[in-house]
Amino acid sequence: MAAGKGRKLVIVESPAKAKTIAGYLGGEFEVEASVGHIRDLPNPSELPADMKKGPYGKFAVDVENGFDPYYVVDPDKKKKVAELKRLLKDASELYLATDEDREGEAIAWHLLEALKPRVPVKRMVFHEITREAIQRAVNDTREIDTAMVDAQETRRILDRLYGYEVSPVLWRKVRQGLSAGRVQSVATRMVVERERERMAFVRSSYWDVEGDFTPDSASQQFTARLSSVDGVRVATGRDFADDGRLTGKGVVHLDEALATRIAEACLAAGARVTDVQEKPYTRRPSAPFTTSTLQQEASRKLRLSSKNAMRVAQRLYENGYITYMRTDSTTLSDAATTAARSQARDLYGAEYVPDSPRRYEKKVKNAQEAHEAIRPAGDRFRSPAQVAGALRGEEYALYELIWKRTVASQMADARGSTATVKLAVDTVVEGAQSVEFSASGTVITFKGFLAAYEEGRDDEAAAKADAAAEERRLPKLSAGVALEVVRAEADGHETSPPARYTEATLVKAMEERGIGRPSTYAATIGTIQDRGYVFTKGQALVPTWLAFAVTRLLEEHFGNLVDYEFTASMEEDLDRIANGDEGRVEWLKRFYFGEEATSAEGLRSLVEDLGEIDAKEISTIPIGDGIVVRVGRYGPYVEEVVPAGVDLATGEVADGAEVPATPRRATITDDVAPDEMTPEKARELLEVAADDGKVLGQDPATGRDIVAKAGRYGPYVTEVLEDDDAAAEKPKGKKAAKVKPRTASLFKDMELSTLTLDDALRLLSLPRLVGVDAEGVEITAQNGRYGPYLKKGTDSRSLTTESQLFDITLDEALAIYAQPKQRGRAAATPPLKELGADPVSGKPVVVKDGRFGPYVTDGETNATLRKDDDPESITAERGFELLAEKRAKGPTTRKRTVKKTAKKTAKTTAKRTTKKATAKKA
Repeated sequence: MAAGKGRKLVIVESPAKAKTIAGYLGGEFEVEASVGHIRDLPNPSELPADMKKGPYGKFAVDVENGFDPYYVVDPDKKKKVAELKRLLKDASELYLATDEDREGEAIAWHLLEALKPRVPVKRMVFHEITREAIQRAVNDTREIDTAMVDAQETRRILDRLYGYEVSPVLWRKVRQGLSAGRVQSVATRMVVERERERMAFVRSSYWDVEGDFTPDSASQQFTARLSSVDGVRVATGRDFADDGRLTGKGVVHLDEALATRIAEACLAAGARVTDVQEKPYTRRPSAPFTTSTLQQEASRKLRLSSKNAMRVAQRLYENGYITYMRTDSTTLSDAATTAARSQARDLYGAEYVPDSPRRYEKKVKNAQEAHEAIRPAGDRFRSPAQVAGALRGEEYALYELIWKRTVASQMADARGSTATVKLAVDTVVEGAQSVEFSASGTVITFKGFLAAYEEGRDDEAAAKADAAAEERRLPKLSAGVALEVVRAEADGHETSPPARYTEATLVKAMEERGIGRPSTYAATIGTIQDRGYVFTKGQALVPTWLAFAVTRLLEEHFGNLVDYEFTASMEEDLDRIANGDEGRVEWLKRFYFGEEATSAEGLRSLVEDLGEIDAKEISTIPIGDGIVVRVGRYGPYVEEVVPAGVDLATGEVADGAEVPATPRRATITDDVAPDEMTPEKARELLEVAADDGKVLGQDPATGRDIVAKAGRYGPYVTEVLEDDDAAAEKPKGKKAAKVKPRTASLFKDMELSTLTLDDALRLLSLPRLVGVDAEGVEITAQNGRYGPYLKKGTDSRSLTTESQLFDITLDEALAIYAQPKQRGRAAATPPLKELGADPVSGKPVVVKDGRFGPYVTDGETNATLRKDDDPESITAERGFELLAEKRAKGPTTRKRTVKKTAKKTAKTTAKRTTKKATAKKA
């Protein structure tokens, strides 16, 4: 390679990262962003024509020849690659400064392959973006790690094989357009299995007694709960199985009657202290954040989704506030440990810092100690107060969370004492001659790390109970002291089904099982929601019926692929490839073609030997009492396979029972979760569906019944066509279209219960002819998918309210058409939020509501807000970031079909992958 005389070119992934690093490197360096990956496997349909029938035609991977991938430059990155090549021509050296993980290493390798530099190339890595870290990284470079590139390439090919082989089975047997994935399908199965547990759960009730006691005065009063009756422990929720059975050994199950008698007897008697115990209380701080624990805690404390938490963390990292945010290490560098201890000592005092630094080791399956934990950047941490002027909203909240957790991790234990008191009451009632109450309380005498930070809990009820116990201070008591019973009440309880996963608990469960990697958690949870397998209800993740059907098919026909241990073992194998201990080609051969030595079946033979799959049976979920849920082409519905009056076991029809000729069916509305779909709820839906709707009256013009109904997509009105009506209106000819009844949705301010015939007839009268303009063109008022609007020929104009459909006049309509046409319905409305001047264009940036959702714009560039961006709370930095990403990608270009001639040949940017260095293992 010949060195040039120009500046040194540094390539990173994002514009924000480039801007921060450029400020630390000085004039001899030019820092540019690739904006993520530049090359990938194309869809087979995008392959050159001469390759579509060759070995690359199915996957863009030649599985018969070393699983050789065929990469192309992404269409929206061609401009960026051309720009990087232009900069490289005048550069003296190339520094590839992408993240030091598998994805980052792969991006660096793809840049090397696409740019083909003729100058020295150096791999520059760092875990934080500070001046010192960047200077160290420039002076301590290395070669590209081809083993890590192998691991990422293996993962990419693995996901392509998995998706392209399994997804078509889902298309044929469940529904078109579905997808399966190595991690997403397993995550979906976890959510479905939890919902199955909830559906099978049988509630059990149990009772106990709560009382207030005092040795002398109200100030000494404390609360205790019944713990045993006649020496036998009282049953609590943990003594019941999910099917409702009492499984606890040696316990008494109180009912309401006995609990009430005990409470009444306690009030009439006195209590005495039988035992007092006091034990020291110690609590250790939590380890510094990993990717997983950061996502969990951000969900609990800041109500951020996994995707949103990672997006905010990415910005903090790129702007030099925290270390790299994709890590499963809890280790802190010596400098970071010293910084945390020093800050804790300065803020809280020397007694709050232990004599020696704390060391944390990861105890999670498949942990990789590749990076430090997530912590504030630098050898001296900036306190939240010091960054308050630069950070706002979510960024400030997340930085504060990371800072607190890091500092607390190096602080002393919290200390105190826990007291437990047992009280006896002679009740002398049948079945309970003597009962025992117990109470406990914890007193914190030294807060230690709690002065800075306390970890959140997923079970809010348990967290509140524990917090109450820690705040409860019991009076000084000793055995034999008599107590007055101030209050005694029977207290009923019900067992609760297993809690649904939240994003935080699903991430935690995936990490514990070794499924996925820190960099994939947020993307996986986003994918299963975007694919329609999971939706959120509050913070809970609820599976759809579609997820039930897909999971069942995968469990029954691709069991290994959704097995938790098998999926975790694949992650371990990818780690082995990354460490150079396993060859990617051999591993992919075993996965796809199988292994004769162990009789392990490969993916290809698994798909080829599927046998018959009953699509209807796969998409059927029994819910009991002869009712099933089926996942149909247009959504889920309930079906009564055994009608009321028919014996489920024998099929005998009871006297007088009416059996319909066809099974009754009803659409399941989107607001009903699977565990709420009981047989009773299903029959309720069936009864509503059997109801032909509320007849409002007859249309005076046609004599037809006008009916109001509740549909899947909302309430609507329609007319009832008799067979004679349809025959009379049907045009002659074999291919004449079926006559459809007039139908109209209710306006937003209308209710089914109060709808009148006049209201319905007005709705059915739409579209309404408003009038004719001077040129004889009709203007109509119509209600469409995006709201009310006027239509004149091909020119449409939005209306502001639905009521205008009925009362807008021709003059008013002409006045609207006299105005210049504005782009988008919200063009004339004020912006949702103003973010200030863009640092690049200098123009004011605002948030607007467009036809396809909210977006940010500076008048020149528009960027759509992501799913987790809230238009009301989005920060200026996030808005500027979205615009910068959009500018970096360049304008969206649509492909145009051009007629090819024999004399010209089109160049293709697709390039066969160059073999990696000889050091790379096959």
